[in-house]
Amino acid sequence: MANRLSDLFSNSRLVIGLLANLLSSICIVFINKWIYVHYGFPNMTLTLIHFVVTWLGLWVCQKMDIFAPKSLQPTKMIWLALSFCGFVAFTNLSLQNNTIGTYQLAKAMTTPVIIVIQTMYYKKTFSTKIKLTLVPITLGVILNSYYDVRFNLLGMVFATLGVFVTSLYQVWVGVKQHELQVNSMQLLYYQAPMSSAFLLSLVPFFEPLSGEGGIFGPWSFPALAMVMLSGLIAFLVNLSIYWIIGNTSAVTYNMFGHFKFCITLLGGYVLFQDPLSLNQGLGILCTLTGILSYTYFKLAEQEEGKSKLVQRP
Repeated sequence: MANRLSDLFSNSRLVIGLLANLLSSICIVFINKWIYVHYGFPNMTLTLIHFVVTWLGLWVCQKMDIFAPKSLQPTKMIWLALSFCGFVAFTNLSLQNNTIGTYQLAKAMTTPVIIVIQTMYYKKTFSTKIKLTLVPITLGVILNSYYDVRFNLLGMVFATLGVFVTSLYQVWVGVKQHELQVNSMQLLYYQAPMSSAFLLSLVPFFEPLSGEGGIFGPWSFPALAMVMLSGLIAFLVNLSIYWIIGNTSAVTYNMFGHFKFCITLLGGYVLFQDPLSLNQGLGILCTLTGILSYTYFKLAEQEEGKSKLVQRP
């Protein structure tokens, strides 16, 4: 395990990508929660702004020759674009309707769901030890959600949908990069505007266009500044997700997400005074135990696999 971590951090590009994802992912959670709590900005419109800023950021990158666009068939991108819409929208709705603790713990279920999807549809195999670590993760999430004093059914529906669509999205990102032979920027460059178009067609049906709380409502300058800052950080989050998954795997991305898990939980209780009961604390401890066990066994298996390759004549 120590050698595996050493190899990981000896790759400076990977370290930079992981750090960018760590900082941007933590910031986006707190900034979006701040926007929902203090300004009541509409969720789908905020998501649409994230998509548009992401596409504009990539457009600037390709004009600066940071990457070269590659022509892709739109039909091969439709499901990825739709899953991207669901991933961001349901995740934001979960954050809007749940405490940060419940929101973050629900996201921990992404790893078990990814394993189920990869086992059932992509015929990947996982050891019994890895599968057993999913038990405390799932139990911990259930404990925390059940004893959350701000528990609400709508929030849990959004959290469940968010986990499922996020898992599909993360698996498909890796699959599409290999299938279409594109890098993270090339794929996101074509997918972001498609997602924007899908979401733009839905926004008028779900959110008011004018008046208090409307898209074109009387928003203050601080509110608009926070929204634009959220968009810029979302660009970094989206780009780093694609880069990490494309250079490692969806499972590795979620392993790294466990560090963000702890920091975000702590920040939620400090910044937003989210209440925490004893049973919730036990749920968090249970989930963390499963997460750490999963990470340990996964690293050990990868180290063992490397050793077998070296020993072959």
